[in-house]
Amino acid sequence: MEKSYKSSATQYGIYLALILSSLTVIGYAAYLDLFTKWWFGISQMVLVIIFGVISSLKARSILGGYISFKDAFTAFFIAVAIGIAIPAIVALVIFNFVDPEAATILQDKIIESQLRMMENWGAPQETIDKTLEQLEAQGSFFTITNSLKSIAYQLVGFSIVGLIVALVVKKSDPHAA
Repeated sequence: MEKSYKSSATQYGIYLALILSSLTVIGYAAYLDLFTKWWFGISQMVLVIIFGVISSLKARSILGGYISFKDAFTAFFIAVAIGIAIPAIVALVIFNFVDPEAATILQDKIIESQLRMMENWGAPQETIDKTLEQLEAQGSFFTITNSLKSIAYQLVGFSIVGLIVALVVKKSDPHAA
């Protein structure tokens, strides 16, 4: 049976989820400070985009070398949505049920890192104080509500990238009416 582009996109989403979930578990188990490093977050974003692009290109291949904008975007979005939702659930389980104390430690480290970065960039003290106030008012970063918000924001951001990718990947069949 021939593979559909949506099942291919699902497969790429699962591969991405496994990689990002593994990074989450490794970061938790080996080095919590890893989550405070800017390059760690950037590398995860790049991985998400790469898997979305590969998913769209594979979908075009499955569809015989031609793909509509909608199908290219759908392939990108399915892979990305699965790829970021599963690791978010893994983090939610780790930091809420397995080791809630690690969530508190990690949140303090993240706040400290962000404030230090603002100081290094020369942000005024009142801006730093306001940011600290907002971060503390937010509560735990690892609640279900904050996790869902994070997933939603990521989906919006990656959807914008996905629209660009779909524009580049789409290819119309010149023989179609």
